[in-house]
Amino acid sequence: MPWIDLIPWTELLRWLHVIGATVLFGTGAGIAFFMLVAHRTRDAGLVAHVSGTVVIADALFTATAAVAQPLTGLALAHRVGWPLGEGWLLASIALYGVVGLFWLPVVAIQLRMRDLARAAAAAGRPLPLAYDRLFRIWFACGWPAFAAMLAILWLMTAKPSLG
Repeated sequence: MPWIDLIPWTELLRWLHVIGATVLFGTGAGIAFFMLVAHRTRDAGLVAHVSGTVVIADALFTATAAVAQPLTGLALAHRVGWPLGEGWLLASIALYGVVGLFWLPVVAIQLRMRDLARAAAAAGRPLPLAYDRLFRIWFACGWPAFAAMLAILWLMTAKPSLG
């Protein structure tokens, strides 16, 4: 297929990788913002609605980008000739693992928070203490993941020489 040789693979992989990073960072920041704003209202119905939307957004956007990122990143590194042992690349991969370690429990927490808020709203009750405990854990998990994402974005753009 001669047309396949016309595709600028390196540029396409780089573009897909940047789009994935943008989706991961943007969706994460947006989810955190909307969850925090909804939580602060203490309105069980609103929290139920927002957390339901957050769960969908995480499934559609975050999970898809989370799978695409290592695939496009490894393909791009291979295509460009960056050894996987390169310091900035190793640090990025390690930090990506850190993000995943914090994000996976957050997904389960969001599902539980959504269910608790829905039950409270249906019963006409305030958000239960279990919701508040989960929210504190959710909030605490967000900071290291956010910091790791910022570091990854810096590493990917600066490509510093690391020993």
